[in-house]
Amino acid sequence: MIDLSTRYLGLNLKSPMVCSSSPLCKDVANLLRMEDCGAGAVVLHSLFEEQILIESASLDRTLSNSTDSYAEAQSYFPDLGAYNVGPKTYLDHLSKAKRALRIPVIASLNGVSSGGWIRYAKDMEDAGADALELNIYFLPTSLDVEGVEIERCYCELVHRIKEQVKIPLAVKLAPYFTSISNMAKRLAAVGADALVLFNRFYQPDFDLESLEVITAPSLSTSDELRLRLHWVALLSTRIRPDLAITGGVHTAEDVVKSVMAGAHAVMMTSALLKNGIGHLGKVAKDLVDWMELHQYESIRQMRGSMNAVAVAEPGAYERANYLKVLSSYTLRAAAR
Repeated sequence: MIDLSTRYLGLNLKSPMVCSSSPLCKDVANLLRMEDCGAGAVVLHSLFEEQILIESASLDRTLSNSTDSYAEAQSYFPDLGAYNVGPKTYLDHLSKAKRALRIPVIASLNGVSSGGWIRYAKDMEDAGADALELNIYFLPTSLDVEGVEIERCYCELVHRIKEQVKIPLAVKLAPYFTSISNMAKRLAAVGADALVLFNRFYQPDFDLESLEVITAPSLSTSDELRLRLHWVALLSTRIRPDLAITGGVHTAEDVVKSVMAGAHAVMMTSALLKNGIGHLGKVAKDLVDWMELHQYESIRQMRGSMNAVAVAEPGAYERANYLKVLSSYTLRAAAR
């Protein structure tokens, strides 16, 4: 009997496949289907810092005080009241989801400042969340904001939320830090229980006919998995927090690669938005079939089997692989 169980954020999951934060998670019926199709846990759609500020009638003041950080915010900020739900509705949905599901329910809080909105982390805990995922979605545009200040803000935010709650906290990171390894170490030091690698910032495109900015989200592909595998393989034996991969997980093979790199959980959103929630069941079946074919009995047996634990100097290892890749293209071109 193949054992797909794993532990993530101190929680026992029946499968490493976690349905990550998306609009699909707004409907309890969808969450129940995810559970039936093999999800080990679900991460609810995010409650945004700005939504909380809207409800408290302080968004205008906050935006005017943050002009240096958000140069484009005042003219491009969406109508979040229409986009999503307010705090009370979110907490009600969280409570309903927790009552309906047998698998862990992880709440999601999206913000960048260390303001009073972080008290809602405690409200999420009180509403029944098994854990909390902090999605720090922040792309600084000011020429005067230094990287060290951004890192300090991340660590302060995590520290303050950990002061509010007893449930485990996962931090969803972007791949743009100068030293991801050091940032991971610092977040571990201030209490992060897991790191989710990596956040996908939705990037706009240009419509050349209308001369307008296109803001429609783009779904991930399996090609995006490589960056995540790279860093999880390097970090999985060197830091305390659990690691989860998000972005690029579409197939059973993607799940296997993620686990072998050292991930405790793999997040899926784009694959479900593209193929439907039922796709999760197909991935689960394909995962079992792959493990049987390759004589793996459990997820635990696979985890970390392809991480960087045997590499004495990861930096030198990375340089060597870089040279191998470049050499392979030279050899192919010469053979033509």
